[in-house]
Amino acid sequence: MGQLYLVRHGQASLGADDYDQLSPLGERQAQRLGEHWRGQGMRFDAIFTGTLKRHAQTLQGIQRGLGDKQNATAWPGLNEYDSEAIIRSVHTGPLDKPTTPEAYRDHFRLLRQGLKAWMAGQAAPHGMPSHAAFLEGVTSALDHIRHHHCEGQVLLVSSGGPISMAVGHVLGLTADKVIELNLRMRNSAICEFNFNPKRHTLVSFNTIPHLETPGHTSWVTYA
Repeated sequence: MGQLYLVRHGQASLGADDYDQLSPLGERQAQRLGEHWRGQGMRFDAIFTGTLKRHAQTLQGIQRGLGDKQNATAWPGLNEYDSEAIIRSVHTGPLDKPTTPEAYRDHFRLLRQGLKAWMAGQAAPHGMPSHAAFLEGVTSALDHIRHHHCEGQVLLVSSGGPISMAVGHVLGLTADKVIELNLRMRNSAICEFNFNPKRHTLVSFNTIPHLETPGHTSWVTYA
């Protein structure tokens, strides 16, 4: 039996010109996760990441904390959906960067609405694949890992959308439940699967053992 650890990237830069960039706190979250794993003697037999900058930066931080750099396989199917395109598919007015609590609430309300329409096939966000094709990109990574790394410990670094869809696929969840999982995922959180050649099984979801210490509670973030 293998173990798969799916890690959401560290805090990115919501509201900035380039969201696809870890914040200083996001870099610390990633390195702290690596330090936590180093204390457990963790060693990965294979590593997979999306191709976004925040995925690569998160892996680099984890590896700094582990003190162990390994080559990773880039898997484009693990890239996040385009949240701006999702929102614009259901909202035609001006779309300002969220900078206030009210603006953040509006952003995530529209994102939830857009995700629901996209997943139901009722919206076609510009420049994005259908939801079915997006999900296939995620499940193709799961299939590859299951078939080629059945006895190992595997690390997968991605984003909240692909990880929540992987969990939803394994558990057979509805679109509404997948969306709720997606919007509750914490930065640098871990989901763990056990797997054999036939199936994946969920062990844990959205855990942050590396931040559950007195000096790190203020490091918990969601966006």
